[in-house]
Amino acid sequence: MFTTETIGLMILLLLGMWARSNLVAASAAILLVIRFTRMTFLYPVLERRGVEIGLLFLTMAMLVPFALGKVNIKEVFQSFLTIPGILAVVGGAVATNLNGRGLQLLAENSHLMFGLIVGSIIGIVFWGGIPVGPLMAAGTTYLMLEVIGWLGHLMR
Repeated sequence: MFTTETIGLMILLLLGMWARSNLVAASAAILLVIRFTRMTFLYPVLERRGVEIGLLFLTMAMLVPFALGKVNIKEVFQSFLTIPGILAVVGGAVATNLNGRGLQLLAENSHLMFGLIVGSIIGIVFWGGIPVGPLMAAGTTYLMLEVIGWLGHLMR
């Protein structure tokens, strides 16, 4: 009953509760419920489509101001002519590129996920951060690994 997987999820549940990270705690709790109810056939579905489903809801939440008419289209287009607006476009492009590379990093090194979650909890507890997901954390990790590799190459 208490396998390595179960213990790992319980640790994540407790860490999430301790750090007041509802997303981490709820995710671990739901996965434990799936495990204890023997509905593990859901794991491959979540693994294959979970990121897409999560991003769908995140994107919908970000677009609600448009749906409510709180954002004026004219203002949106005018913002592209400002430094913050241009930087937002560049930031979006860079972030999505890093997220893609982070996803690839996780696909090749799934053992890093626990470290990303622990790091997110540290960011929540000590720096008042908001966990927006493991993709950005993985993208940032990818970037740091690339910089370290680049620096190591320069020092040779």
